[in-house]
Amino acid sequence: MPRVVSLVPSLTEAVAVTAPGVLVGATDWCGHPAGLDVVRIGGTKNPDVAAIAALRPDLVLANEEENRAPDLAALRAAGLDVLVTEIRTLDQGLRELERALAACGAPRRPRWLVEAEAAWEAVTPVEPCTAVVPIWRRPWMVLGRDTFAGDLLARLGVRNVYADHPDRYPRIPLDELRAAAPDLVVLPDEPYRFTRDDGPEAFPGTAAALVDGRMLTWYGPSLAEAPRALARALRAAHR
Repeated sequence: MPRVVSLVPSLTEAVAVTAPGVLVGATDWCGHPAGLDVVRIGGTKNPDVAAIAALRPDLVLANEEENRAPDLAALRAAGLDVLVTEIRTLDQGLRELERALAACGAPRRPRWLVEAEAAWEAVTPVEPCTAVVPIWRRPWMVLGRDTFAGDLLARLGVRNVYADHPDRYPRIPLDELRAAAPDLVVLPDEPYRFTRDDGPEAFPGTAAALVDGRMLTWYGPSLAEAPRALARALRAAHR
């Protein structure tokens, strides 16, 4: 059985559910599945390289967006094998999950991955609409081009106003976001924790969809439930 360290919460959950026992380390932000008993090795942006090396992993799982290149270079310099995923669309995410799980010794494609593919293939878009999708405030940042979350929303009938922006996560002043006059503002609860009392008030007169950030941004077992959960939140905002 390989020894694996994961630097990505989504991949941590996917591996823990699919290949129990192979994970020996994960970041402080890896909160799923609940009760995961592994060594914590720091954050996604500041992993403890020495602590990871001390675990003697056969493989370290990383992501080109979540983890910093200097940290990955330091892990490789320590003689560790690092698998770096790139996930900017659903299709790419499904392929990369399969690759990562195979590298962790999973003998076959897990049922949840098959169910996720089927759920998204059968998705019924909500009423087409335009939206801005903030992921942070102070300063305001939104989804721009070429993002996994943006691809999921597009499959559900939501056109991201900033999908063609040069930046993937542009900083946009609030008055400009309002002036874009979207049909909807989509507010996930991570990375910034938007709530009913923190976020919607900034967009008076615009319908707000509060969504589970894990359903919108995580690639793993949650993908099987995500299309239904996201569609419910979007339809509720339209009513």
